[in-house]
Amino acid sequence: MEALLDLLRGTVTSPWVYVVIFGLTAVDGFFPAVPGEAAVITAAVLSADGGHPNLVLVIVGAALGALVGDHISYAIGRGGGAKRLARLPDGSRRQASSEWARRAVDRRGGLILTTSRYVPGGRTAVTLTMGAVRYPRRAFLLYDSIATVTWALYCGLLGYFGGLAFERDPVRGVLVGVGLSLIITFGLEGIRWLRRRAHRRAASRH
Repeated sequence: MEALLDLLRGTVTSPWVYVVIFGLTAVDGFFPAVPGEAAVITAAVLSADGGHPNLVLVIVGAALGALVGDHISYAIGRGGGAKRLARLPDGSRRQASSEWARRAVDRRGGLILTTSRYVPGGRTAVTLTMGAVRYPRRAFLLYDSIATVTWALYCGLLGYFGGLAFERDPVRGVLVGVGLSLIITFGLEGIRWLRRRAHRRAASRH
């Protein structure tokens, strides 16, 4: 985190800061170990402390980077994953799982894609799967655009208002912003888990 903050601080008044944000969020789309979300929140915190970098450009760069990264992940899944699924033996457990994933994506692909964008690691699994089952490209672009724009707004505003609250201590503002992001993410996952549990209980009664 400190190394990332130092990198962004070193380019905070330079146009290169937006290239860094774009690159980190793009790579994060298919390689979740890269802290794209933390980079956006960090840049937004710094923008609250003096107006550099520009918050709007931070959000735009993050959204474009995330969109490109998700499409790279989709392409990887469509290339390698689709071929592997085609070679699965009939009646195997893996084939049954892939068919279940295909049906789930066909029915609720947009909802799955937009919500998974807020789950680090989970979004990569979803975009890879959607590529592997050959989810329509146009629909993927539409829903992924919604997902990446709302995600970039969420991270940018979270960091910006956190930065205003901690104007004299931007490091603490970054930590609070990332912490709130994690709380919201795990909260959403908790709600989804409770809903799945309720559905299973309802199904078992019938």
